[in-house]
Amino acid sequence: MQIAELKDTNIHYREDGDPSGAPVVFANSLGTDLRLWDQVLPLLPKGLRIIRYDKRGHGLSSCPPAPYAMGALVSDLEQLLDHLTVKDCLLVGLSIGGMIAQGLAVKRMDLVRAMVISNTAARIGTPEMWQQRIDGVRDGGIEALADPVMERWFSKSFRRTPALEAWRNMLTRTPAEGYIGCSAAISGTDFYTTTASLTLPTLAIAGSEDGSTPPDLVRETADLIKGSRFHLIRGAGHLPCVENPAEYAEVLTKFIKDTGHA
Repeated sequence: MQIAELKDTNIHYREDGDPSGAPVVFANSLGTDLRLWDQVLPLLPKGLRIIRYDKRGHGLSSCPPAPYAMGALVSDLEQLLDHLTVKDCLLVGLSIGGMIAQGLAVKRMDLVRAMVISNTAARIGTPEMWQQRIDGVRDGGIEALADPVMERWFSKSFRRTPALEAWRNMLTRTPAEGYIGCSAAISGTDFYTTTASLTLPTLAIAGSEDGSTPPDLVRETADLIKGSRFHLIRGAGHLPCVENPAEYAEVLTKFIKDTGHA
């Protein structure tokens, strides 16, 4: 188990692949940990240095008191990459991980040479919506939100499979304080202006059945970045790397190769 002691929190991370390879960094969604990418990684090209981590309040990382600011989540990843002496990575972020990616790409151009923003946007939802979810978790725990979240995350066909229980368990076992903290960070984030200033190679991925960040919202964010690409994974929801890891890995591999990262 690898723990990075950062300025104001401890972050659990994992490295796979070739330590001297080109770095590819993965940032997870709200209510998941670094296992989100388990099915995709074996399908990627060999020779990459693959880095995953649990954001604060999730997985095995520290869980400071809520609320969190998006700037703190961006700083956590920034400090982690500095700790690991990573430069010029390809950064893959899903949902809140995609917001963190946008924030870091603006802040530290030396750290991020290309970006994949998956099932995310420059702004997600409204402060009122997030406050309702925060209040719901305060009142009834994450369990109270679990079934509606599963409906937004996964397609109908996936929700009929035994695998759904594992993802529901991962969500409900997330510390309530961490879920609330990151929900507050999303609520307070609007990256439209800053993301529109980016010029780095960018791939946006959406799922046709995504109830959290619908394809049009993802495409709208991709369109802010000059020269970006957009890919729709049909039949998948908010976590297409779970529902269709083969297609996810295929489009990611092509982007890795096209950007000269492998």
